[in-house]
Amino acid sequence: MSYGTKNTTTPGCGFHHISIHTQKFDEAMRLYRDVLGMQVRIQFERDTQRFALLDMGDGSFVELSMNSKEEESSSPGNPLAHFALATHDVRGVIEKLRAAGYPITMEPKDIQLGTLPASVAFFTGPSGESVELFQEN
Repeated sequence: MSYGTKNTTTPGCGFHHISIHTQKFDEAMRLYRDVLGMQVRIQFERDTQRFALLDMGDGSFVELSMNSKEEESSSPGNPLAHFALATHDVRGVIEKLRAAGYPITMEPKDIQLGTLPASVAFFTGPSGESVELFQEN
């Protein structure tokens, strides 16, 4: 396989996004949007949450999220919430992971991120990493 081509026969078809949970949402938006020039694909607020999906220009994204109720009470920790692998079959990949013995932390479900319909699921990798499977619908 050469660089720059996607292998759509594997469960993970590349990175979909890296998720950063931030306590400084506006500052993070200025960095990724204004300084680094990423385009905002989706941005919305719901209840106490703020969310943005910024396009890195190669088909992958930086996801920023903040829960304003946590902002005042949380101490800064590891801001990397999870990474997401793009896939064409969230449910099929989850069954392969289950059969291989990996812990499924969120069963597949359909979601709506602003105007983006998607199917997602989460599992834990062998080093304790949280991995999301992301399928745009």
